[in-house]
Amino acid sequence: MLRAAPEPIEFLQPSSWREALEAKAAHPDALAIAGGTDVMVDLNFDRGRPPAIIDLGRVRELEGFEREDGGLLLGARITYTQAIEWLGELAPGLAIASRTVGSPQIRNRGTIGGNLGSASPAGDAHPPLLAAKAEVEVASVRGSRRLPVAEFFLGPKRSALAPDELVAAVHLPAAGGPQQFAKIGPRNAMVIAVCSLALELDPVRRRVGTGIGSAGPTPLVAGEAERFLEGVLDSEGLWESRGPLGESAVGRFAELVAAAARPIDDVRGSAAYRRHALAVLARRALGWAWDRYRRG
Repeated sequence: MLRAAPEPIEFLQPSSWREALEAKAAHPDALAIAGGTDVMVDLNFDRGRPPAIIDLGRVRELEGFEREDGGLLLGARITYTQAIEWLGELAPGLAIASRTVGSPQIRNRGTIGGNLGSASPAGDAHPPLLAAKAEVEVASVRGSRRLPVAEFFLGPKRSALAPDELVAAVHLPAAGGPQQFAKIGPRNAMVIAVCSLALELDPVRRRVGTGIGSAGPTPLVAGEAERFLEGVLDSEGLWESRGPLGESAVGRFAELVAAAARPIDDVRGSAAYRRHALAVLARRALGWAWDRYRRG
């Protein structure tokens, strides 16, 4: 028996941000794409077939970045390659994470806004945005709003976007200190993370930031680990002295990071392995970041 031909997908290609928002308002079931690196995989494997696609590739208002109020405003269409080239000093955690994404072709096409829009727990951009306490700006014809990135993720591939909203930008505080990102996968490239971790040390705000990827239904923050390390750095005067971190403090921080995860067993790794790996990544990331801070 012949299979019925699939329903055609309406393809919309606005040339301005206003046109894009109007298209989304008129087609709330439409799927927005920037680089299309996630969406095209799902289409090719018949994992979903949206009634319409809104291609944001011609919307110039979503490109580039600018400085704002001591921080950064990243357009939703900033690519991983651009993040690597432009943000190495301004947002090093995001730049490091971007270097681990896919192949050069994917880094040239894939975008930070698209990664947010897909809301995958394994998105590589998500942990550094969480660690930096970034905010996501979303918009519709009704107006725009900003929300902490930790509140943007609601579940596996589910976000706080209303049906008529699109990701407009990311508001990222300027890095006040060292940032790190590390992930584990079955090979070094072209891999979805088994788990990942981002870390930020901010001596200006006397704050520690964390972001965990691929170890829960959403990207996660290790809040207890952050508060523990902040307490150690404050009580022992280490922000000022830049002295060595004690092994007991490093070990406890790693334990708390692993405890914050909510992993599952799947084809990429077991829950137990993910927790163990996160503890290892936490030790490594903290060692790299603290060494960078001590060296100035």
